[in-house]
Amino acid sequence: MAGEASTGRVPDELSLVLAQAAVSAIESAGGYAGGVYLRSSTPGLLRLAVLAGLPGPLFRPWWRMQVKRPLPVSESYRTGRAVLLADAEEAMRRFPQLMAGLPFPFGSLYVPVGAGRDRAGVLFVMRAATPGEPVAPAEVGRLQRIARRLGQDLAGLGSGGTSCLWDGEPLPVQLPAAIAPPLRIGRFDWELESGAVTADEEMCAILGTTPAAFPGTVDALAARLVPEDVYGLWALARQAAEPDASVVRRMRLRGPDGRSHLLELSGRWVHPTGDGAASHLSGSVVDLGAGPVVAEAADRMPRGIFSLDRLGRITYANHLAEDLLGRSRAELVGRVLWETLPWFGHPAYEDHHRAALLSDEAVHFLARRAPKEWLSVSMYPGHDGVTVVLSATEQPAYAPGSVVVPGAGLGSPADRSAALYRPVALAIALTEAVTARQVSAVVTEELLPAFGGRQLAIYLLSERHLYLAWETGFPEGFLNRFDGVALDARIPGVETLTSGRPIFFESMERLGEAYPGIPMDADVGARAFLPLIASGRLVGSCILGFDRPRGFSPEERTVLTALAGLIAQALKRAQRYDSEAALARGLQDALLPHRLPGIEGVDTAARYLSGTQGMDVGGDWYDVIETGRGLALVIGDVQGHGVAAAATMGQLRSAVRAFALGARDPQEVMSGTNRLLIDLDPGQFASCCYVVLDPATGVVQAVRAGHPQPVLRHPDGATEVLDLAGGVVLGIDSEAVYPVTEFRLDPGAMLALFTDGLIERAGTDIDEGIERLRSGIAALGSASLGDIADRVIEEAGQADDRPDDIALLLASRWTAAD
Repeated sequence: MAGEASTGRVPDELSLVLAQAAVSAIESAGGYAGGVYLRSSTPGLLRLAVLAGLPGPLFRPWWRMQVKRPLPVSESYRTGRAVLLADAEEAMRRFPQLMAGLPFPFGSLYVPVGAGRDRAGVLFVMRAATPGEPVAPAEVGRLQRIARRLGQDLAGLGSGGTSCLWDGEPLPVQLPAAIAPPLRIGRFDWELESGAVTADEEMCAILGTTPAAFPGTVDALAARLVPEDVYGLWALARQAAEPDASVVRRMRLRGPDGRSHLLELSGRWVHPTGDGAASHLSGSVVDLGAGPVVAEAADRMPRGIFSLDRLGRITYANHLAEDLLGRSRAELVGRVLWETLPWFGHPAYEDHHRAALLSDEAVHFLARRAPKEWLSVSMYPGHDGVTVVLSATEQPAYAPGSVVVPGAGLGSPADRSAALYRPVALAIALTEAVTARQVSAVVTEELLPAFGGRQLAIYLLSERHLYLAWETGFPEGFLNRFDGVALDARIPGVETLTSGRPIFFESMERLGEAYPGIPMDADVGARAFLPLIASGRLVGSCILGFDRPRGFSPEERTVLTALAGLIAQALKRAQRYDSEAALARGLQDALLPHRLPGIEGVDTAARYLSGTQGMDVGGDWYDVIETGRGLALVIGDVQGHGVAAAATMGQLRSAVRAFALGARDPQEVMSGTNRLLIDLDPGQFASCCYVVLDPATGVVQAVRAGHPQPVLRHPDGATEVLDLAGGVVLGIDSEAVYPVTEFRLDPGAMLALFTDGLIERAGTDIDEGIERLRSGIAALGSASLGDIADRVIEEAGQADDRPDDIALLLASRWTAAD
């Protein structure tokens, strides 16, 4: 849990700060729901800390958010920028995985939360879609101010010792009612003999007058009531006169606008206690507005009607709803819908409920309450909740997914939509995973929560043996005994693969009966063994574990089997990728220099950092070459990734080295390399920067082919981005010219060459990256060359999203006096 995790309690102040920010953001943006994601104690994982205006259980798959996922919450957190989605079309274009999970027309806004550079989470708002209307800058500004204020509040709590990491379930928050007339209660005293009435200020306000203007008589009070209710006023007095009586009556008041609304009058007789004291009726008036009248009208409707607040709690039910739902009003009102009516928890019905809450449009569907009992259900959403209208109906012609019988398939379109959501969401997620480890992580994140699983294991086939590739949730070391098992072993993980059929066990007892003596990690639970087969080729097997017995409906078995096929295809693709990546990485490692040559008067240092996306090998390279003209410093970047990029990089490095060792001037080296790349025709281009330094004089000659400008730190610490003349990238134009720029590298100065992966960062301009590097190098002062290289690479490695590799080459000059 957030804050005091050991006690399981959420600090009240933290809860208040989060809830207030969420509600303020929703009201500011005209939304109907929203919340706050915070960092968790698990690196790279955000958790939903507050959810306002939506029932948490219906949105459980979105409680956890990996920061690397292509979803708006993750992107806002990673980039530190607002993500604005005006409608479903824009959301589908930019974040198809979001719309696969929530395929409803709505708009959403996301802004990062933090103080300074430290990001704590993301604030988001959901609202009605506005097709064709971009989000107004003023709205974004208001949300950003709320987010900044929240970030400052969280920083203040953190400095006071409160942990602002969140590891628990989201706090549910009910939004203030959009139209919430204040409850007014007034008091009065009525001397029965004189007819004098004393009313307090609130009583007068209810009557539409002021204490000064109120005549103070019972006739004036009676004149404010509708004529047919005047009798009730006198009846109240008579009934209150009975011993120990306390009377309540409802009457209708004629308001200043001419419309009547309901009052509830209560009174009791106060007997005189002294000489000359008169008997009087002491009472109160409650202004009920139109609510009871509406409720009475709903009770007379020929259809069942009940209402829900936005968190799914039943707030009203009429008499016919009691009959249709088979529950009394006392059993319904105040209870959560799917808890008091479990059949409403069917995935198809949950989808309809989500659709009503998010789209703000009415939805209609048929629901099976009990065998042979069907209801026509309509949900009408509003700002403060959902009104549900019911009527009895005939059983439809299709076999609904909620009826689990042998051989039943996916029935209604709604049932099919609910069942097919999981494969669609997983399929989209799997397209982004390129390594076997990434595929396994996606399966863990998507598959386990969707089916309520607690354990997952993936075995991959190699040379007729199954080897454990991924596990989560099982006791440590338990699965080791099955690692490397042969295909002739009689265990379910093997037989599901060799037979090509999934195997389901609704309890551990069933598993033990089918496979006597098999080691089991628990006495209670259920297991599903799924074959991983891609295009007829055996890939491995997948084991899903559940911590309690459960059945597997025909729909679930169908969906799990389909998911296993998707997982197998993704793993097969990932195995090919892993093999290619290993080859490319080996090729790259072999081609890059293992050590840099030492030369009197010059120090050099180089570093290489692989990208984070897909672990593709890039075509970045560096080199230091002793030539007849001086010391050559080379850095370059081949377009693309993988074996082809690594191979082209090797050819270019060899070409540059050959031309340089031939004592060619820098322009000839670059031109010759350019023509060679065009002749090789690999379908790729490359950028490059080639620098020749005379260690004795410090004179530098440099040429540049579409490569980022170097950074020069002078001996006094002043640091600048150079402005070298340059030509187009290599491999485009055989007649391209690469002019030479000459400058001096003084003793104590340092030159930094780098590839664009060091200065590119998602959501920021490249000029910002260059300035960040320049100021970072300047701030490192007199540190050694190796320390500077380490610090620059370490800072770059902190970015979660680095699609490209980074190469860095530093050189500094010194003299014997130094």
